[in-house]
Amino acid sequence: MAANRKQGSTAGRISNAVVGFLIGTLGLNLQGAELLQVKGRKSGKVYSVPVNPVMVGEDRYLFSPRGETAWVKNIRVSGEGALRVGRRTERFRVVEVPDAEKLPVIRAYLDRWYWQVGKLVGVPKDADDATLRGIAGQHPVFRIVTSRGFGS
Repeated sequence: MAANRKQGSTAGRISNAVVGFLIGTLGLNLQGAELLQVKGRKSGKVYSVPVNPVMVGEDRYLFSPRGETAWVKNIRVSGEGALRVGRRTERFRVVEVPDAEKLPVIRAYLDRWYWQVGKLVGVPKDADDATLRGIAGQHPVFRIVTSRGFGS
């Protein structure tokens, strides 16, 4: 089910499959997690992976705590995807955020989901700005642009 099969462990793939089923099929809200669906850059097949979108101000973002995963590479090529919870599907476009502008997103993401991704990101939850800027290049961030915001 996960788009990053080669990079993930067997336990990680099983966990993603279970969480993906709970979110995508049963529509359970697992503390804000949603099922990201993005078209494969080579296969054209739609892959699904659980993600934790984060709000910063009026904008929503996708942050990759695992770095350059398959979903990141795929969404860079397609420029679009969908977020699904149960029967609700929201299609969107993305704009990649430059490293210099990632700090508020990284901080908001860690404030919300550090308990889940702290080891993946490799910094303390209360890391200072310089430390977070130091890891910004290792963790892609995308601003979600919905149909209301196309052209923004």
